[in-house]
Amino acid sequence: MKKNIVEKIWENHVIDNSSNGISVIAIDFGFLHEVTSAQAFQTIEDRNIPILNPKQFIATIDHSISTSENRNETFDHAAKKQVELLRKNTKKHDIPFFDFDSGYQGIVHVVGPELGITQPGLTIVCGDSHTATHGAFGALAFGIGTSELTHVFATGCLLLHKPKVMKVEFKGERPNGVFAKDLIMKLISEIGIGGATGHIIEYTGNVIRKMSMEERMTICNMSIECGAKGGLISPDETTYSYLKNRPFAPSHKNWDKLTNYWSSFQSDPNCNYDTQVTIDINHLNPMVTWGTNPSQAIEINGFIPKDSEISESEKLMYQKAIDYMKISPGTKIEGTKIDWAFIGSCTNGRIEDLRITAEILKNRKIHPSVTLYIVPGSESVLKQAKEEGLDKIFINAGADFRMPGCSMCLAMNDDKVPNGKRCISSTNRNFVGRQGTGSYTHLASPATVAASALEGKITSPLKYL
Repeated sequence: MKKNIVEKIWENHVIDNSSNGISVIAIDFGFLHEVTSAQAFQTIEDRNIPILNPKQFIATIDHSISTSENRNETFDHAAKKQVELLRKNTKKHDIPFFDFDSGYQGIVHVVGPELGITQPGLTIVCGDSHTATHGAFGALAFGIGTSELTHVFATGCLLLHKPKVMKVEFKGERPNGVFAKDLIMKLISEIGIGGATGHIIEYTGNVIRKMSMEERMTICNMSIECGAKGGLISPDETTYSYLKNRPFAPSHKNWDKLTNYWSSFQSDPNCNYDTQVTIDINHLNPMVTWGTNPSQAIEINGFIPKDSEISESEKLMYQKAIDYMKISPGTKIEGTKIDWAFIGSCTNGRIEDLRITAEILKNRKIHPSVTLYIVPGSESVLKQAKEEGLDKIFINAGADFRMPGCSMCLAMNDDKVPNGKRCISSTNRNFVGRQGTGSYTHLASPATVAASALEGKITSPLKYL
């Protein structure tokens, strides 16, 4: 019987199937950070249950830490307590922990792949919805809650319903100035925030095959924004080439044997999918959000939708978004004045994102009314950016190039967009107050963010590419 990649990974990890449709699934690896692990640690300690395999996890700090030069100076008591508790818990349970200046600290979804921990065919979990990022390597990766993390700590397993599988294919050729971020935003705008609920998305086709691993991670990262449990891409030579020589990747000794095994996790030709979606990208322009969820996005040369263009079921959400964002229906989104700009996060804080940003900012100055934060996703990205001289380009342009962390993606730390200010952001969510109480967020690719920072208004990157 022909199978898709999700069915193959699932069947490779099933320990038991019950009569009520729930399966016991083996989990290969778990990523931990300071925000969502404390209660799970406390639960197993209260019940005197040991962690089955501490080497099945790594931990780092990302969400609530400062990205200023002095990262150890944390004024928020709750954030400081979270970090100290993770240090204590990982030491107590002998879980590898990547602290400041370890060389490996960073956003957990950036660190895992760049270390070579994320590999094809694995099941991977983390207490964070953007665990979907790891699917770019052909892994079945998804976010879990605190009680589920407790189960993984104690048993290395989870009780799960088998998900449906949605096939998504981008067809055509990518126009200049259109990046992976624009493609995933186009998909979410087409199918809506609940369009993939109950599914894992498999991204297929030549457009995906031509993408780098960084681009594939951006695509899979935002799968959760259309309701999917995760997103993944069948592994290929691009995957294997990325993983080779990574610190935690398998040695070269049996590399051919290993890649043959990894290649077994590819969907069979003409296999079955529960749902299929095709997106034509031939004439796509860069995308930007106008509203308060990622599906409220349009092409940058488009017009903010009018009430008459919205379906009855979406009108309440539409009106709330229009009121909150203080924008005018029927006007062009391009040219909207901005105060802040942010490049970073687990969606777009990788070295390729910083390179395209540098290409646009080089020998230019950001608009005097704009504050631009550029935050690398990890210490490795920071190091590489400095080696390539990107840091000097950012600083000369007037940007604030900061230390690694989640930063302004979710305002759980010192980095916040002030009340009443408008930000264009390379992050994954534009929810009400996501980047700071009373702030307004427009999602876009790093290229669009950089171009907009130069102009002080939402601007197409085509002018600078």
